[in-house]
Amino acid sequence: MKAFGKILGLVLLGLLLIIVALGFALTHLFDPNDYKDEIRQIARDKAHIELTLNGDIGWSLFPWLGLELHDASVATMVKPTEPYADLQMLGLSVRVLPLLRREVQMSDVRVEGLNLRLNRDKDGHGNWEDIGKLPATAGTDATSTPPAANEPPSDASGAAEKAPQPIRLDIDSLTVNNARVEYTDERTGKSFSAESIQLSTGAVHDSVNIPLKLTAFLSANQPALRVRTELNGELRIARALQRYQFEDMKLSGEVTGDPLQGKSMTFSAQGQLVLDKAANVAEWTGIKISANQLRALGELKVNDLDKTPQVSGGISIAQFDLAKFVDSIGQKLPAMAEGSLSKVELVSRLAATPTSLALDNLNLKVDDSTFSGRIAVEDFAKQSLRAVLKADTFNVDRYLPPKSAEANSATQVRQAEVASTEADAMAGAGSTPLPPAPTKDAWSNERLLPVERLSKLDVDADLTFGQLTLQKLPIHNAALKATGQGGLLTLANLRGDLYEGNFESTGTLDVRQAVPTLNLQTKISRVPAEKILESQGKNPPVKGLVTLNSSLTGNGNSQKALIETLNGNTSFVINNGVLLNANLEQQLCKGIATLNRKNLSGEPRGKDTPFQELKGNLTLRNGVASNPDLKVRIPGMTVNGNGDIDLRVLGMDYRVGIIVEGDTSAMPDPACQVGDKFVGIEWPLRCRGPLELGAKACRLDNERMSQVAAKLAGERISEKIDEKLGDKVNPQLKDALKGLFKR
Repeated sequence: MKAFGKILGLVLLGLLLIIVALGFALTHLFDPNDYKDEIRQIARDKAHIELTLNGDIGWSLFPWLGLELHDASVATMVKPTEPYADLQMLGLSVRVLPLLRREVQMSDVRVEGLNLRLNRDKDGHGNWEDIGKLPATAGTDATSTPPAANEPPSDASGAAEKAPQPIRLDIDSLTVNNARVEYTDERTGKSFSAESIQLSTGAVHDSVNIPLKLTAFLSANQPALRVRTELNGELRIARALQRYQFEDMKLSGEVTGDPLQGKSMTFSAQGQLVLDKAANVAEWTGIKISANQLRALGELKVNDLDKTPQVSGGISIAQFDLAKFVDSIGQKLPAMAEGSLSKVELVSRLAATPTSLALDNLNLKVDDSTFSGRIAVEDFAKQSLRAVLKADTFNVDRYLPPKSAEANSATQVRQAEVASTEADAMAGAGSTPLPPAPTKDAWSNERLLPVERLSKLDVDADLTFGQLTLQKLPIHNAALKATGQGGLLTLANLRGDLYEGNFESTGTLDVRQAVPTLNLQTKISRVPAEKILESQGKNPPVKGLVTLNSSLTGNGNSQKALIETLNGNTSFVINNGVLLNANLEQQLCKGIATLNRKNLSGEPRGKDTPFQELKGNLTLRNGVASNPDLKVRIPGMTVNGNGDIDLRVLGMDYRVGIIVEGDTSAMPDPACQVGDKFVGIEWPLRCRGPLELGAKACRLDNERMSQVAAKLAGERISEKIDEKLGDKVNPQLKDALKGLFKR
């Protein structure tokens, strides 16, 4: 037995030596470079590709089947002279014996200088679509005959064969150096590329973590953009389970280019990635994202990968300075108050599809405001925005752009004009001539609304605020419901508490036509009029609680255009008010003194006129409001008036009458004691000038005073006739004489 074993060992050793000798002979005596033409033809016949081998082919046989290709390129059979890929070197080797068991065990795979060019022509056809295809002229063979109708396909017998088992793949490492991928689209002129691609991995085995590192420079031309990227992590492939994991993934880099206006953005992303094709699920957990100052955490899960993917998850953005972040990436925010958007943070659940995004259970902090609720874009293509938000406090003024230089200049000119007129009025205590009627436009010609954007808007908003500041007005318990679609924006409700009162507005804005149309209905209940005016930087001419109902329409896309086309109706009442720095009693006193032919002993200044009620109705036509029924109730007297308010220049022109109702208490000056004879007389005033002056622009109407004088003179003569004639004359004749002097 020992001799037999020894002989068997010698035989096996001899066979091994023979195999090694054959391998040596094949690799040294057989040169594959002599068979390049045959290899090219096999590539044409079997793979339908055009293979060009400009460099040498190196190889080894046993125990590794090794292969090295140098300076090779690949083209399609359709365009054989236009390679879509070339490389400087490809080196790989495979163990021979495992191949017999359908196992691929490879050593290091190395690729140098790979250059892949993908191109879509002007007809939309991509060159990669021709890979493996024969030219149209070679696609048919005249000598071939189609199978008979009743003849089964040639591979029918193999249909019942057992499906082949997946090939087991083992690679010691994979290295790609200096690779480049380029894509161009001739239809749009756009191009994208990935250059200086460096890829290295550890051992590649099924269901085992594979260390991986990838670096590349990405670029695009429209707009010009360049991205430096680096990717690290451990890849795990479980092909039998159709499960792929990327653990400890870290992606980092830097972006530069035209959109960033010469600035750059550094970014990073981390987390655990899982793709389960069997369950059609993908997950990204432990998300950490940064972009310049921005930092975010979160998790995402995608279901129904084989249908319409459904994304769910959560996101948390730490507090950061949004204004500085936007500036750091070369962008500009609209002009707003300094310090705005300096503290922004967000926590929310999210749900998304390829066409929509929703942020639910949202908690958003912007500076000193906190919002909660839901924001959703139901359709990206239509920009369908849906919002249900509740805020504790929000100052809209802080985020509105400041007035333009033109608007500021116009405001300053008008303020100077009003101030000068007001100073003259106060200095003369109503004795100066009537102020001139304003003639300068009080409104801006600047474009007011982004019509193009609003015409495409699809929005449904329901917003509530604990306190909302708008145009410096502190609105409590504010609520806004608005919709917009197809160019028609509807204000379903805007309401809130304002000081001691409240207000409510509804309306529409139609931008479907070239000229926007506004329709607005407003109700104001017991809001201090002076507070509203003071919030706009104006000195109020009146104090009191205003109640107002209005229905107005206007056309145009500027303040000036809207005012000049303003039409509608308004009714108003101001209760328990004061006409500031407007002494109507002094005006009355001056009129009485004139009729008494006495001089006033002094010129009192700056005395207010309290009133119980001021009310009237306005009819607006093209920016001019007619007020035929102004009434003011003042203790002891009534004021009636009619006139116009020209909103285009913020001017007024009124004729006012003051009637003493019976209060004959002492007047402030002995020269104007009322007495019984002045009771019931309507004393005429004329009020003209800037609207801001209010009653300070009123003067005694000398033209109409002659009528009052004539009336009083007629009454005195009537008294004399009664006194002289008594009962001695026919009553009809006496009445005729009285009427003669009263005309």
